[in-house]
Amino acid sequence: MLPPLPNLDEYQISPEHGFLPAELPLSRLSDPYYQPWEVISENLQTLLSNKQIRVAVDALPLLSTGRLRSEAEWRRAYMLLGFISNSYIWGLENAADRVPKNISIPFLQISEHLELPPVVTYAGLCLWNYRPMDAFTPVDVLENLESLITFTGTVDEAWFYLVSVAIEARGAPTIPLIIKAIAAARENDIVTVTECLSAFAERIADLRDLLGRMYEHCTPQAFYFRIRPFLAGSKNMAGAGLPHGVILEDGSGKEEYRQYSGGSNAQSSLIQFFDIALGVEHRPTGMKKDPESDKLQGTAPPPRHNFIEEMRSYMPGPHRRFLEHLITVANVRSYVEANTNENALAHAYDECLRALSSFRDKHLQIVSRYIVIMSQESRRRAARAAAEAGSTTVPVVQVPESNLGLARDSAAVEAKKSGLTGTGGTQLMPFLKQSRDETMEPATGVWSKTTSKLLSFNARKSTISPVTTPREISPSRDLGSRSCKVNDFDDVLASGPRVTGVGMAGDWEAGDDLGGICHS
Repeated sequence: MLPPLPNLDEYQISPEHGFLPAELPLSRLSDPYYQPWEVISENLQTLLSNKQIRVAVDALPLLSTGRLRSEAEWRRAYMLLGFISNSYIWGLENAADRVPKNISIPFLQISEHLELPPVVTYAGLCLWNYRPMDAFTPVDVLENLESLITFTGTVDEAWFYLVSVAIEARGAPTIPLIIKAIAAARENDIVTVTECLSAFAERIADLRDLLGRMYEHCTPQAFYFRIRPFLAGSKNMAGAGLPHGVILEDGSGKEEYRQYSGGSNAQSSLIQFFDIALGVEHRPTGMKKDPESDKLQGTAPPPRHNFIEEMRSYMPGPHRRFLEHLITVANVRSYVEANTNENALAHAYDECLRALSSFRDKHLQIVSRYIVIMSQESRRRAARAAAEAGSTTVPVVQVPESNLGLARDSAAVEAKKSGLTGTGGTQLMPFLKQSRDETMEPATGVWSKTTSKLLSFNARKSTISPVTTPREISPSRDLGSRSCKVNDFDDVLASGPRVTGVGMAGDWEAGDDLGGICHS
């Protein structure tokens, strides 16, 4: 007997909003009892700028979570304490390896309720951190959104979060669409499956365009030097002053260090949903595909990837369980493979893969611009500073605005430790390129399974642009406050040493230590 299809309501997912909450996130907790948390969040930028964040947090009363009533209130509280705790850890020159019990005790309780770790996550940064300026305009309209809380108070930071919110909103209809396709495949309804896949491909292509709007209001300089440090976790952060992680005081008297990954778009349930729906499988970076894997029965990748499994633990519990349920019923890939003589069906499926691969191409471009190139620029700044100081030794890290903490320095430290001297985050690129390439592996034949054949096919028979790495960057919009010159886009995809044994299925330090742009 086939397992039942997921009921979206049971997993706090709606056909209209997807993984975003069905009702808008709260702008504040209405109970005056929680006013101390709200006051800190309202003055976060001032407290960070004046270096008074720890003084203010240490003075907070220990509040009970017993007066939180609705799920929306629990989410708001989680978001508040996530921003406050990360500000406490990273807001001064030296990282704090201990979070006081007046915020860590309620944070632990709230995290347990929501089945999330006590750290800033994609859910707290994006899913529950927005409001529309016009209630009658759709949530997927970027210009209509604003963030509820930010660390820096900058347009860049808000835009970084809101691009993801818009992607979640516009991607929401794909969830019931795939459920419908799975049901149709069970009934051998080729027409319906084909129609669903065609619509699915169009929607993913639309998401790629949304992702490309990151450049409009979030500059690489602002992201790398001002925003990304606050998204850091406590895992693999020895170079930033947290060799063991952090202690969240829980009142028990135990001194237990905890280590968590930073907030990252890799924690988006929507992206993993796409892979599961289409049967896309990812391997450790550098590992080749096993020819025998195609002979395995089933439709979705087996849950054996460490990175994927770890990122699911950073998703809200209901969303995580939805993905686990979906794995047991996903049948689109096997249905297409059983009907490869149906050209329209095969073409629609391969269109989905092409669109998802193109989405990852765009993400590769953004990571190159915002992390890899900026890491190289950071090294150049350090070299110039050392030269001006008359030193013969180039410091590993040296960046402006050092009062924002040491989290920004960890990329270069970890890079040097991993043998990636001078390139910082370049180890991301083999991982992301392989992830993109793996997306096309299930292609049935209408689209080729290799890039060279795909290009040849497109040149002969298709009007759809081939999958290539973008070579140009749309210019950032000048908001009148930019002081950093944006470098020309360099070709960094082929640069830097090749790193094997890390990636989606292995240990990916760059995704663990610092948060940020990590769509898988």
